[in-house]
Amino acid sequence: MPTSRALPSPLLLPALEALAGAVLLVDLQQRVTTATPEAEARLGPEAVRPGTPLAEVLSVSEGARGLEALLSQGRQVEARPHASGPSRVMRVRAVPLSQGAKRLGWAVLLGAETEAEGTKGDAEETFHGMWTRNPGMKRLFRIVEKVARTESSVLVRGESGTGKELVANALHAISARRKGPFRAINCAALPPSLLESELFGHVRGAFTGAVRDSPGHFRLADGGTLFLDEVAEIPLELQGKLLRVLETRSIIPVGGRSPVPVNVRIVAATHRPLRREVEAGRFRADLMYRLRVVPLFLPSLRERREDILPLARRFLNELEQSGPRHVERFSPGARNLLESHGWPGNVRELRNVMEYAYVIGEGPVLHEADLPPEFSEPRAPPEATGSARPLVAALDTGGDDHDPATLRAALARAGGNRTEAARLLGISRVTLWRRLRAAGNP
Repeated sequence: MPTSRALPSPLLLPALEALAGAVLLVDLQQRVTTATPEAEARLGPEAVRPGTPLAEVLSVSEGARGLEALLSQGRQVEARPHASGPSRVMRVRAVPLSQGAKRLGWAVLLGAETEAEGTKGDAEETFHGMWTRNPGMKRLFRIVEKVARTESSVLVRGESGTGKELVANALHAISARRKGPFRAINCAALPPSLLESELFGHVRGAFTGAVRDSPGHFRLADGGTLFLDEVAEIPLELQGKLLRVLETRSIIPVGGRSPVPVNVRIVAATHRPLRREVEAGRFRADLMYRLRVVPLFLPSLRERREDILPLARRFLNELEQSGPRHVERFSPGARNLLESHGWPGNVRELRNVMEYAYVIGEGPVLHEADLPPEFSEPRAPPEATGSARPLVAALDTGGDDHDPATLRAALARAGGNRTEAARLLGISRVTLWRRLRAAGNP
């Protein structure tokens, strides 16, 4: 019976690198025996010479105790390459290598490198649920801290998925109102008649189905903060009533006669410039000035390219806490796709993409094939046929999303799926339905 032949040695390291990336093979004396080409490139040929103690190659967090946890307990630790100085940090994991009952050593897997916090101006910062390395986002955090100490009304501008409600929560959490309630309502998700009742409350018998009094969000937020998301979607007739509330600091419930005093700080949000809405006659100028005392602008994810892969890694870390898969690294193809994607849904979309990739893929490497189908679909051509605006330009150059051509372009890109078209435009599905109906295409 023929005996199996060993894999030719020239193929061993390329095969190992293809499966696990940068790897050091370490013997029982904790000395490096060999390294994959990627590991050698990252650590330097001198650092990974056979016989070099692992402790001289990597500076493991917690010192000797951390090295023991890495090798004996299989715990993932942070480490810095000795030859690179203190700025580079990587996540390191060790896999025991055995032959039968005999331990041979370990395969030490080197994760992606990041800059150590505090070593450069782009050090990471976490602020009330938001994470960034982007200087613009950090400046926004400082402004939020200043504004939170005041009672001024705040308007947060940003695309869908950029974290507008997180900013509102931060404003509340570090303000003098933090012990009071925080209420949030999406003004685009409700028809006008129901929105008025949700905001100002109603009395029993005010309309069919009003079987009891309802306080409304203004009264429920008394002494705290009320977040009005998608405030540009409030109908004109309701905008006048909201302006009166802000001027008199009192509300009149639907069906009621007596004003009820309220003490509420307003934080509003929209993905569109209110000045343009005023010019188009869709928003009251006097209400805009009341809401837009302090405007805050949230950058899109495509303006924070340095945050894409670190945020993706953080989302994967969260998924790994409750899932069976452990992702060590991104393949070069996956990295390129993630970094070049337009991210119309911003951080929210990135979180969903990472969950999809985590569930669909297998093994320690996240490949481009693990990403959702839209990442592998051909992109729309730069020119459109006929006299219509280019399909991509209609969306990506900030076209007016009330424009029927822009609505049709979004539907075309989404293959007729209205939920996806609304996501591309950064509006709710209800708002898309309203605008299609107004354009004669219900």
